[in-house]
Amino acid sequence: MTDGNVIALAQDALVTTLLVSGPILIVSLVIGMLISVFQAMTQINEVTLTFVPKILGVFAVAAVLGPWMIGTMVNYTVRLFALLPVLAR
Repeated sequence: MTDGNVIALAQDALVTTLLVSGPILIVSLVIGMLISVFQAMTQINEVTLTFVPKILGVFAVAAVLGPWMIGTMVNYTVRLFALLPVLAR
């Protein structure tokens, strides 16, 4: 296993991780920012106000994009297992 193989493997793992986690993190960030702006405008300083909308948003994204996320992870795993004989040399 060469340095190039390790770097390519790590890069593929990071890209897959970003692709899978990105939509959930972005939705959580956007909902948090909207709730923060709402709290700033209304001067409501309730810490727990952001939890329920974020949970609902994350659940909705996971429900809608779940099959795509699983497919992306399965494709990465298949590629990784296919590369094992090449990497073992």
